[in-house]
Amino acid sequence: MIVTLIVACEVGFWILLAGGLALRYLAKMPRAGAAVLLLEPLLELVLLIATAIDLRNGAAASTKHGIAAVYIGYSVGLGHATIKWVDQRVAHRFAGGPPPVKPPKYGRARTVHEWRAAGRWILAAVVALALLQAAIWYVGGSGDTSSLRGWQQAMLYVVGINLVIALSYTLWPKREPDGAGSR
Repeated sequence: MIVTLIVACEVGFWILLAGGLALRYLAKMPRAGAAVLLLEPLLELVLLIATAIDLRNGAAASTKHGIAAVYIGYSVGLGHATIKWVDQRVAHRFAGGPPPVKPPKYGRARTVHEWRAAGRWILAAVVALALLQAAIWYVGGSGDTSSLRGWQQAMLYVVGINLVIALSYTLWPKREPDGAGSR
């Protein structure tokens, strides 16, 4: 049931996103589009409640529960950035909006961009870690929580990798090639 719900939430995310943007740009109903986009977090709430109920009803904590926590973490940490990314492209393509903003390539601006991206990924991982820990406490000592602990380890890797990437741009900022700025 949980895997099906995860898939349904992902499909629902894209349906709500497409519907909200269609209302905003094609039907010229920006308020209705915004209202539809604001329904997105309800999907994660439904998944969270269903996962808790599944565990409460005696389901063994497994990989599917870990995936649910990671999915919710991703939605919290990166959902807004994903919606904004798609919104810029739809506005440009269908509503005459400006071209999408490209990330900076060099220097301090690139470093700041990388730290912001790392922050979103770290937020996603921390939310997932918290949900995984809550599930471990919820199951208690009576069940096997090794799969949830495995997901926690994976989220720690996500944090570490993002810190290393952002730190590398801080210590060794990518420099603009000679002559590139004078064109």
